[in-house]
Amino acid sequence: MSGGLVALLDDVAALARIAAASVDDVAAGAAKAGAKAAGVVIDDAAVTPQYVSGADPSRELPMIKRIFWGSLRNKLLIILPALLLVSAFVPGVIPFILMLGGTYLCYEGAEKVWHKLRGHSADKKAPAVERGPEAEAKVTKGAITTDFILSCEIMVISMTEVAEESLWVRAIILVVVAIAITVIVYGAVALIVKMDDIGLHLTTKDSAGSQRFGELLVKGMPTVLKVITLVGTIAMLWVGGHIMVQGAYDLGWHMPYDVIHALEAPFAGIAVVGGFLAWLVNTLCSAVVGFAWGLVVMAIVHPLLKMLPFGKKGEHEEGDVRAAIAGYRPGKRNADPAS
Repeated sequence: MSGGLVALLDDVAALARIAAASVDDVAAGAAKAGAKAAGVVIDDAAVTPQYVSGADPSRELPMIKRIFWGSLRNKLLIILPALLLVSAFVPGVIPFILMLGGTYLCYEGAEKVWHKLRGHSADKKAPAVERGPEAEAKVTKGAITTDFILSCEIMVISMTEVAEESLWVRAIILVVVAIAITVIVYGAVALIVKMDDIGLHLTTKDSAGSQRFGELLVKGMPTVLKVITLVGTIAMLWVGGHIMVQGAYDLGWHMPYDVIHALEAPFAGIAVVGGFLAWLVNTLCSAVVGFAWGLVVMAIVHPLLKMLPFGKKGEHEEGDVRAAIAGYRPGKRNADPAS
């Protein structure tokens, strides 16, 4: 009897060790995958507040909540099962899917930089929320549809970072990544959207310190949004460019990869800061590659967009691809939703 109990305890201990190791693998994999997808995450946090622009303050958080649940459904019920099936049966397709996502990141980042250099403001192009439940539902649905694009990028990038894990470990890691990133993004979005209201509330307090801090929040939020957008753009170009360079290397074209590593090599040997400087050079070179590839894609895509129903006869505007996918049409964003 005692021997059977000891054997049972040994089995339980072995299972506990396996479970602990699996938890460590999941945590490490989730951190690695989430970090690589950071560029898209920052861009997601910068883009989403535009969709509640103009809404009644009392409707901002309910709209963000609906977009949050829609984003989570996108990741867990559509994108994750599709990626797991692809990785299980046709894993050779994943690098091409990743490069397609990288191309989109380069295009989006280059488009933002191009329009900024041309003096065009993306803020004027953001879809404003008209009053009424029908318009609110339309804008929320559009935001969820647009989120699907960003969620695909996040999940594909995350999948490639844990491709060597077993299928079930991949599944758990991607579930963790999907939930964590969605919570972080929409928690940050909710905070950003309500920050000016928090600031206004603080200005009504008796404390002079609270009033000054409230005024600082109200005045500082436009700058915060601009910084987030800038960081998101740079991160998109860096991540997109890195994906394209690595993808080209894996497909047999080694020159871009070799050139970048040759440029960073002299910095790697510098004491203390060598590692950071080498990473910085690699990042800047990847961003340059991303911008260059994004300009190439723009030169191809923009003429095609003008031929499609949602294209413009004039100059293409920043965000028209996302807006078209989300259900908006240039020139009709402020139209009566009933029309």
